[in-house]
Amino acid sequence: MYKSMVVAVVVPAHNEERLIARTIRTMPKLVDHIIVVDDASADDTARQAKDTDDTRVQVITLLENQGVGGAILTGHEQALVLGADVSVVMAGDAQMDPAFLPQLLDPIASGKAEFTKGNRFYGKGSFAGMPRHRIFGNIALSFLTKAASGYWNLFDPQNGYTAISRSALERLPLNQISRRYEFENDMLINLNILRVPAVDVPIPAVYGDEVSGINLRTAGPRILRQLFSGFWSRIWWKYVLQSFSAVALMLFGGLALTTLGLAVGAWTVVNTLGPATASAGTVILSVGPLLTGVHMLLIALTLDIQESNPR
Repeated sequence: MYKSMVVAVVVPAHNEERLIARTIRTMPKLVDHIIVVDDASADDTARQAKDTDDTRVQVITLLENQGVGGAILTGHEQALVLGADVSVVMAGDAQMDPAFLPQLLDPIASGKAEFTKGNRFYGKGSFAGMPRHRIFGNIALSFLTKAASGYWNLFDPQNGYTAISRSALERLPLNQISRRYEFENDMLINLNILRVPAVDVPIPAVYGDEVSGINLRTAGPRILRQLFSGFWSRIWWKYVLQSFSAVALMLFGGLALTTLGLAVGAWTVVNTLGPATASAGTVILSVGPLLTGVHMLLIALTLDIQESNPR
């Protein structure tokens, strides 16, 4: 228990027989329940977890591989059954340092947030040793996730070291969240639709002899598709159906005027090539809507950023 909160830790594990016991043994005493979700492993992950003889451990074995998201959601559901006040996710490869667990829990205990997430990139040395293409990929993915989720204050979206309060977890449509590697991105989108306050917590990653199971060639396109559809889903639910706020008015109006301005501008350019020249009125028909549309889009962005700030 931590500050009167019952703490459950969900450990998604797929073929982690080498590291799952180490992960469990390093769990601090403040953890009340350790829920190991064996995601249809082909090795002895489940047995290694049980052999730790930690009375807090409960092993759930999935007969069919659900993906990391599916394993986490299964664990979250069990955390609710066990009466946990907060549910934490720690990977089964011992890559998430349990010493930082209190920092992850403090914003929830104080009421500042209902969802917290680790951020590996918080200082000048955070990218040391990382290839340039991965640095660019992390920055680009973080920006796209900011735009899609509305959490402009968060970074490092693929960081799975998270904590969520019971109240937020009970409101989430768990059966509608993606279950593969795009899980973290879709989770943020659904949390923002519910206006759940979320904050980043600086936590360094622990790199050892773990093996990454992500295939960027297949996961990358899925994540991008999820972000695109998730953005429009968030706008529709949060800013149209729930309130029809100024964000929706500015966004849709800005898109319409920007499209009109670009279309008129293109038509003007095509029809004034050569000796013909466009009149001042024709130019205004293009520039006016374009500038107004861009201005409205910037207002929509500003309002969206204000909405995401934790209260």
